Amino acid sequence: MAEKSKGELLQGTLDLLVLKTLETLGPLHGFGIARRIEQVSRAALQMNQGTLYPALVRLEQRGWIASSWGVSKNNRRARFYALTKNGKKQLEKEVRDWEKSAEIIARVLEAKGSG
Repeated sequence: MAEKSKGELLQGTLDLLVLKTLETLGPLHGFGIARRIEQVSRAALQMNQGTLYPALVRLEQRGWIASSWGVSKNNRRARFYALTKNGKKQLEKEVRDWEKSAEIIARVLEAKGSG
């Protein structure tokens, strides 16, 4: 079995992280979202454009985030992403699902043998 690389995310987890980041900090450009996730994870998760930007496109297509052009702090034109009303509802669902999955995994890890 191949060893997982540092910071490899479970499928769907990136969506949860992006939605939560936008809920916490408000509208951000992609670079800002990536840096925030790296910062909060204490660099355990490394975001690259090849991973993050397809996720942003997918989230926007699903109506969970909306984008608009603006100017970043370093005076560059950038696309800013914001959580939508549907995105807020999806975030709540994603958090519930994540907590349920974590609970199930914890039960399996804590299970004692039957004999």
